[in-house]
Amino acid sequence: MDTQWFLIAGERCASDDPGLQEALARVHESPERPRCLCVEGGVEMYVSRHRQFVVKRMPGSGARHHPACPSYEPDATQSGLGELIGDAVLELSPGSFELRVNFPWTRVVGRAVPRGEPQEPAEIVVARHRMSLRALMHFLFERAGINRWTPAMEGKRNQGVLHKYLMEAADSVVVRGITLGERLYVPEPFSEAGREGAARRRREKLAVLHPRDGQSPLAIALGEYKGCDRSEQGCRIWIKHAPDAPLLAPTRTWERVERTFGPLLEARHADTGHKVRVVMAALIRARREHTYEIDAVSMMLTSEQWIPLDGLHELALVQALIAQRRRFFKPLRYDAPSAAGFPNAVLLDTGMLATPLHVVSSFMTAKGKAAKERLAQGGGGGWIWRNDEPMPPLPSATRPG
Repeated sequence: MDTQWFLIAGERCASDDPGLQEALARVHESPERPRCLCVEGGVEMYVSRHRQFVVKRMPGSGARHHPACPSYEPDATQSGLGELIGDAVLELSPGSFELRVNFPWTRVVGRAVPRGEPQEPAEIVVARHRMSLRALMHFLFERAGINRWTPAMEGKRNQGVLHKYLMEAADSVVVRGITLGERLYVPEPFSEAGREGAARRRREKLAVLHPRDGQSPLAIALGEYKGCDRSEQGCRIWIKHAPDAPLLAPTRTWERVERTFGPLLEARHADTGHKVRVVMAALIRARREHTYEIDAVSMMLTSEQWIPLDGLHELALVQALIAQRRRFFKPLRYDAPSAAGFPNAVLLDTGMLATPLHVVSSFMTAKGKAAKERLAQGGGGGWIWRNDEPMPPLPSATRPG
């Protein structure tokens, strides 16, 4: 179902209809709402305006759409997002979010926090979830639709697509009172012809890092990790499509990063037969003019098509789904302590009910294996593959692939 059909002011209109923009303009500021016709009776939608009019799903309605519909969204409890909604993830209005995070937007250099005398507490504050840098990266990938796949996406996932949709997703997110798009840098696709223009736009974007009133603002650089050059002065970290803007880090700091994310960095050279990527989100600040220093880092493994992976044990399943031209959704871990409690993928082309797919890795801990087996055989049941055995046939598609 790559073409979505709407009922707009009593008339049927396809998502690729040349007259769609005109129809949406007529109802944009009226009480009339479009309806998605993916199921009998339709599902109410709303009209948003960015560079053009866009039909979007109403909050909480994602699971009411047909699984093959572009507006379908699995229940949040099937991923780590479920633990964050209403606490660290607040939907202010349809399609507009506030995220509460555990990292700052500024640092005060050279100023210690005054300790003072111990006092009796005046109140007890209830602990709230706060999103990590990894969870923020997962949220952006999910809002941008990059953890979703249809056969029509084959050959169309590239740096340009990544840049466009991640930045669009960031423009609808507020973090600590600031629109995330103002503090997010995703490299444009690199070309020699466009090198100077891209560099100028990057400098304009990262001018936000200039110190103000004794404070050093922070921003997020998000892109595919390319490598590290070491010298006596420290490390220069490179992300792809930004060959003239290294990120700096002290050697000891980067050694801790490599230990923490060692399995992801090793996965780039694993004997899988398929390319994988490591995506890095770096919280950065200006060391000097146009010199960017890393303050914090998170990393994420993805397939060649940028589909996030919780580990290499998911890669063979993802590649099989793509090769068989299936439609699927990849649940993301966010800040959950383990991904064993969620499906490894969810098929969207098996009829009115989506089908969860589970992988039990032979390298999982006994606790992880037991949790995954319980999930697959219990209320969240579905297809299961114990990857020390041949992969069983996937559930049949009920719609053309």
